[in-house]
Amino acid sequence: MNVLDDSDLARAADFMRRNGRLIDRHRFALHFRGGPPGPVLQALRAYENPDGGYGHALEPDLRGEGSQPVPAQHALEFLHEAGADDDPAVARIADYLASIARADGGVPFVLPTVRGTPHAPWWQAPDDPPGSINPTATLAGLLHRAGSDHPWLGPATAFCWRYLEAPGTGLGAYDVLAILTFLDHVPDRDRAEAAFTRLRGALGAHAHSDHHGPLDFAPDPGGYGRRLFTADVVDRELDALIGARHDDGGWDVDFPIWTPVTRPEWRGFTTVEKLRTLRAYGRLKP
Repeated sequence: MNVLDDSDLARAADFMRRNGRLIDRHRFALHFRGGPPGPVLQALRAYENPDGGYGHALEPDLRGEGSQPVPAQHALEFLHEAGADDDPAVARIADYLASIARADGGVPFVLPTVRGTPHAPWWQAPDDPPGSINPTATLAGLLHRAGSDHPWLGPATAFCWRYLEAPGTGLGAYDVLAILTFLDHVPDRDRAEAAFTRLRGALGAHAHSDHHGPLDFAPDPGGYGRRLFTADVVDRELDALIGARHDDGGWDVDFPIWTPVTRPEWRGFTTVEKLRTLRAYGRLKP
């Protein structure tokens, strides 16, 4: 079994210093160097807008200043990592999501305001975008994990359950990721288990893309995503993940880079995520 040790983490630390965004450098320090959570939260504040949402390239492929739904999920993840589920920013995020929600409770994948700012070409929005399971299910799941009781969470959760009752034929990899996050954290555990059992085949069939592998859906052994893959597949993917590390100590991404700055930004974020996955599966020496 391949594992990484302290010397490998030292190389990763050097990579982060040379390439990572400030927020990801603080996240690396928090997770792997015993760093305090405060600097992560301080760095995150710079991405927050007065409406409670997040922009300013917190999602590296959305370069604009204005708030968009997907950066809000990054913010919720970072708040949770910093042990700040009770931070007032969580309620502000929920307020923002309520302000952009459609009548059915869902929020769009991206808002039309993206058109006036630099963005990756796959971020496209119609004039009146509908609510989408991605990112609504992710956002609802993360707010449930944070213990939120915000009024938007009820309609958003109902939106997700309706989708899971009839997911349709357009299921994609990002939809699977969103659904897994929702099922991992929604409070009704019996209903979540029943939904996963019913949809397991469909989720497994779509748990891949040209830049997603099994570990993207199963980043730790405790979630529903792990149940989509056999132990042999997970072990093979963990070995491959270690082998995919670059000589500079970091990992790269498999999706297109449309403007040069996004590569180091994504590489820093991705390196922290890959190391967290390796640690979750016991592939980092204590």
